[in-house]
Amino acid sequence: MDVDLSTLPEDVSLLHQMIQELVDLLRDKDRRIGHLEHRLGQLLRRLYGRRSEKIDPSQLALFQELIDEAIESGPAAPEAPAEPAEPRRRGHGRRKLPEDLPRKREVHDVPPEEKICSCCGKEKELIGEEVCEQLEYVPASVYVRQIVRLKYACRHCEEGVVTADKPREPIEKGLPGPGMLAHVITSKYCDHLPLHRQEGIFRRFGLHLPRSTLCGWMGQAAVLLTPLYDVAVAEVLDSKAIGTDDTPVKVQDPEREGMLRTGRIWVYVGDETHPYTVYDYTTSRSRDGPVAFLGEYEGYLQADAFAGYDGIYAGQTVRELLCWAHARRKFYDARDSDAERSLVALGYIRSLYKVEARAKELFAAQGDVEGAEALSAIRLRLRREESVPILEKFEQWMREQTSGTAAGGVVLPKSPMGTAIGYCLSNWEALKRYTQDGDLAIDNNAAERALRGIAVGRKNWLFFGSDNGGRTAAVLFSLVASAKRHGLDPFAYLRDVIGRISDHPARRIADLLPDRWKPARELPDRQAGEKPAA
Repeated sequence: MDVDLSTLPEDVSLLHQMIQELVDLLRDKDRRIGHLEHRLGQLLRRLYGRRSEKIDPSQLALFQELIDEAIESGPAAPEAPAEPAEPRRRGHGRRKLPEDLPRKREVHDVPPEEKICSCCGKEKELIGEEVCEQLEYVPASVYVRQIVRLKYACRHCEEGVVTADKPREPIEKGLPGPGMLAHVITSKYCDHLPLHRQEGIFRRFGLHLPRSTLCGWMGQAAVLLTPLYDVAVAEVLDSKAIGTDDTPVKVQDPEREGMLRTGRIWVYVGDETHPYTVYDYTTSRSRDGPVAFLGEYEGYLQADAFAGYDGIYAGQTVRELLCWAHARRKFYDARDSDAERSLVALGYIRSLYKVEARAKELFAAQGDVEGAEALSAIRLRLRREESVPILEKFEQWMREQTSGTAAGGVVLPKSPMGTAIGYCLSNWEALKRYTQDGDLAIDNNAAERALRGIAVGRKNWLFFGSDNGGRTAAVLFSLVASAKRHGLDPFAYLRDVIGRISDHPARRIADLLPDRWKPARELPDRQAGEKPAA
């Protein structure tokens, strides 16, 4: 708005009106500038800043006392049995090397002349040894596995030649053995080493394995392991609660300008009784992907407030369960524009997480005492006694900020703080639903952690070669992630499973899931007449 000072009107009421318009315009500009600064700060933090959302405890302490006083009317929290605090000791010296690592002795003897006693001239006797240990490394080795099939024939006639059966191969008439396939899968989908780098590594061994060949191996390995993947998916869909999240991935598309488009990887994390992590690939972020994956699922779905899930919740068989980590992040992002309210909100949320930590402490303090409460029962009890009153006070506080009854004035709806409060209030039922069942989690961090490997990996392999490559990655990522979830070495697990799955009975394919898997040498021979899985 341009104002010519030389032509200002002399009418006082008109001048007042112009001033009011200028003040409104200035406020609007300040609001827009603040919003843009907030978005710019988020972008810079995402690119260059730390991802941690920690707040100085001394800042939170300013408001934590007020929050504690506000919820004092609730029942007193049961305290864990007091134990004498032991001072934390920092480790000194070298850590002891694992006992299961193989040892190779390298003996160093004294020179022969020093074995003769200088006093009496007799030979000294061996009385002991001093041993020190160092870690040594031998580069990985590649060898050719020769499968020799013996043939027998009768010398007295021309018929009756018999040859030993050929074992089933992971890839029919293929070059790689189970160990080679497991190594390439683990290197890419666990260690994030793209195929073109693996091609260079194999070249140093004198092997010419083009990335196109390695890519073909991955596709055939995924087909081989799909029956096991399908069983893991079915197990996850039997969970009471499933955590899900998604992340974008670039996909090659020769028909597009620039030859790249955006696909989507979705993760689905099963509960403690169905401990598997599976992935799904879709060509877009439409709700069709989750709808097709979940099918007839009945239970809780924990995710962010993505609108694509609304159709799933409308069917009444899937109950919405939101994540407090998402809600907390919005208040954390508002700290630069409204520090006081941000700290108060973070203090409330911190109190909710303290209840979760106390439940774990009480469960751990029980030990293996007979009749001890399960963790879910302790959680449910503490959530009803402590978390529910905190949530009621927190809701009241947020409504005061938006209604203008708070001391600091009304919060503007489109401000960072208004956005955070609006997100919570519009999704309040789904946010507090975790207090109704001790088996439910307060946040969806397990699913976010499961996608971290995808985010790290795509910085290396950059894109999928096709939609089929995305589906291949979903299968192989699922088996690697599920193996890691159970503390298994993905290479050892995959090498054994790839070598056995072709001959494994189809009705017992679930025995190869990570939590039920036992290496082949620990299992009895397969019963005769059982149909293989593949």
